Parts: sequence; C-alpha cells; structure tokens
Amino acid sequence: MEKMNSLFPSIVSRSQSSGLMNFFVPLISIVLTLITGSIIFVLLGFDPVYALYTFFISPISSTYGISELFVKATPLALIAIGLSYCFKNNIYNIGAEGQLTMGAIFGGGIGILFHDTNAFWLLPLMIFGGAIGGALWGLIPAILKTKFNTNEILTSLMLVYVALYILDYLVVGPWKDPFGYSFPKSRPFSESGRMPLLFDGLRVHFGLIITLFLIFVSWFIFSKTIFGFQLKVSGYSPKAARYAGFNQTTLVFFAFAICGAFAGIAGLAEVSGPIGLLYRDISPNYGFTAIIVAFLGRLHPIGIIFASLVIALTYLGAEDAQLFLQIPSAVGFIFQGLVLFYLLGAELLINYKLTYKKLL
Repeated sequence: MEKMNSLFPSIVSRSQSSGLMNFFVPLISIVLTLITGSIIFVLLGFDPVYALYTFFISPISSTYGISELFVKATPLALIAIGLSYCFKNNIYNIGAEGQLTMGAIFGGGIGILFHDTNAFWLLPLMIFGGAIGGALWGLIPAILKTKFNTNEILTSLMLVYVALYILDYLVVGPWKDPFGYSFPKSRPFSESGRMPLLFDGLRVHFGLIITLFLIFVSWFIFSKTIFGFQLKVSGYSPKAARYAGFNQTTLVFFAFAICGAFAGIAGLAEVSGPIGLLYRDISPNYGFTAIIVAFLGRLHPIGIIFASLVIALTYLGAEDAQLFLQIPSAVGFIFQGLVLFYLLGAELLINYKLTYKKLL
C-alpha cells in the first residue's frame, strides 16, 4: 500500500517575542472583543452601532456616569495591583474574592462594634482591620503551598466560598441588624466609619485616593526595589532565583500577604463607601474580574489603571443594556470573557508559533 504524506501541526516556542506586539496585545484584545460583540448583537436582532453606544458610551455620558465608572474601577484596580505581586512571582492566586470578603468582615466588624462611635480613629482602624483580614486569608494558601506543596489555584479558590459562607452566617446570625426587619444585613456603620465622599452628589469616595496611592507605591516597589526585582526574577526563572540566593518561601508569603491586604482594603472600602453596612452580596465578583484587569494591564501599575476603567465600563454597560435593550445584565460577563479569551489567544500567538511537520 502506498504511503501518503501528511502534515502534523505542532506548537513551538518563538526564539524571541515581539516587544511591540506585547505592547499592543491589550488594544488588539479590546478591538476583537468589540467586533465579536457587534456580531453577537446582530444575531440578537439589535443595531450593533446603537447597541455598542448603549453599552460603552451612554453609561459615561454624564458626570454621574463618570463618577460611577470610578466607583466600579476603584476595587478592580486595587485588587488587580495586589494580584500583580503574585502573578509576577508566577503564583496564581485565584482567591482575591475571598480575601476581599474577609477584609470586609474584619474591617466591617470593627465598624459594627463601634456603630455608635464618632471618632477620627474609627475609619483608619477599619481600613487596618480590612488589610489584616485579607492578608490572613491570603496567607492560608501560602502556608499550604510552602509547607505541603498544594496547588494554590485550588486552595485559594475554595477559600472564596468558605469566606462567603462565613459572611452569610454573620449577616443572618450574630451580626444581623436588630432593627432590620429580619433582612440579612448588619446595622449601618456610623458616619465616622464611612469613606468620605470626594464630591457632593456623587458616590466617588476616599477609596479612590487610597487605590491611587497604593498603585504608586507598587510602581516604586516593582521598579526601584530589590523586592520587586526578586519577584520578577523568581517568576521568570525559579532556578535562577534559587541560584541567586532568593528565598522563594519568603517571596510567596509576602506576595500572598500583600495581595490579600490590598483585596481586603478593597472589600472594606466597598462596604464602608457605597454600601455602608455588611450584607450577603457585597461584591459583583470583583475579585475574579480583577484577574482580567491585571493581565489586560500587563501587570503594570499604569496599565492596570486603564484596564480597570475599561472593565468597569462593562459593569455599567450591562446595567444600561438591561434597561434600554431589555437583555440580561449578564451580557457584561460575556464581554469580560471575550477580553480574556482574546488576550490569552494573542499571548499564545506572540510567544508561540504553529509549525507543520511532514509525516510519511
């Protein structure tokens, strides 16, 4: 029988990736997402121009809309910059949502304890409590990874649901508002336990200032300190890091603790800012969405700021789409998923190439 020639595809690593293409990956991902979104809207029977206008332009066509964009972007940027400490070290912390929740519980618990107190020290104490709560929750997968070599993806993810159940227990049990008509929520925080508003009539609060400050601090750490250098080297080549004498265990602990602290502060800012109390659904999956923000921003502080604004717009656009287009608000998660899909696809094509080998 005559042998037939065939081509067998295989993926091989490129000898050198394009720095220019690496820079344009986020932009390419966003453009492809918009094109795909247009196709989806056409299939649903909508004018794509009007649908995209409703989704991306209408929500920020007023001062209030712009302020809401910053309200949504604040926790996303803060959590994403925290995640960058882990991702730069090649540690995949997927549990920022749980760390956000525990930060809200620890910091919010202080606000509940001193609900009848009006003192200048209350809000700083709540912020500190939120950071401690998030950091402690982040250290659990760090301990499991360094001591028992467990997979941090699984442990951090499972701890998210543990934290959510703890919050659920507290707001329907010991922390339930005695004057709340049995609704699953805590008593409101006092005025001194609330994030100050930056502008009258708008919901932008002091959490934005905290976020920008921590982003600047992170930029300094990544670019100017030995610790930031160690994170990068350890992420690129663990063998080189060990040869240089870097303590990988210490780096893992610090990365998880910082990430958890930032997520915890974001959780406290969310409940002491727009919400003002604890209840079941304090976060629309900010901890998970911030993973997209971190990678869309290329793990760079400035990139994360812009990426957080883009992804925050999908939350606002989903609300307007539900109101004006009569489609479920979950369409916002479709756009977030498309961004991540094209981002990962572009990353693959930049770092790898498809070759064909002839088989006889």
